[in-house]
Amino acid sequence: MNKYRVSAVSYTNTLPFLSGIHHSEIMHEIELSLDYPSECARKVMEDEADLGIIPIAALANMNEYHFVADYCIGTNDYVDSVFIFSDKPIQEIKSLRLDKQSKTSNGLAQILLKKLWKVDVQVLHEGDADAYVLIGDRTFGKKDEVPYAYDLGHYWKQLTGLPFAFAVWVSNKELPLSFTQKFNQALADGVANPEAVLGELPAIPNFDYQYYLTKNLDFHLTAEKLKAISLYLEWYKEL
Repeated sequence: MNKYRVSAVSYTNTLPFLSGIHHSEIMHEIELSLDYPSECARKVMEDEADLGIIPIAALANMNEYHFVADYCIGTNDYVDSVFIFSDKPIQEIKSLRLDKQSKTSNGLAQILLKKLWKVDVQVLHEGDADAYVLIGDRTFGKKDEVPYAYDLGHYWKQLTGLPFAFAVWVSNKELPLSFTQKFNQALADGVANPEAVLGELPAIPNFDYQYYLTKNLDFHLTAEKLKAISLYLEWYKEL
């Protein structure tokens, strides 16, 4: 039997999903790889994977995609792992360095600068800048170490009144319902007990994993998050 190729993110925010998958019979039907977000998108877009947890910005470049689960990497407000870190107040920055690991967060930062803070900045991919985008585990415990830290989930909520979905489970083709139902159930089982992964995480000063996994993150792909995705993609295409 040919196995389905699945690309997942290697960040802490995906561990509840991975726990559900590893404890499910679905493991016998998949080949699982762990990647950073933009690589997940590339693999699915170039058919090196059949499905993956895709940063939503990548949807703008996909000719065909299908949501394969009722779950996402999302937040209802503060996400505590997607930031603009800055040496000065956001209204005073002149340059922003992007994070190479996620187009979605880069796009979100630029949307907020344009529509919320109304600041015109030079966007850099490398080099020195007044501020920079940083995502994922590399941000843990860092927000109190910089002069200014702007949580992008919170400021999206401030701008739109909506929650946000950073990444969604997407396939590049229609997959059998019998498979997607089992895959969805595996994710549901993992999300139902996110604290099960706490024992495998290294301690980090000034960071509360339990609060992050149970309060900052919201894994359900709701109608409000789908609305946020549509609005984000509309604005992302204007950048």
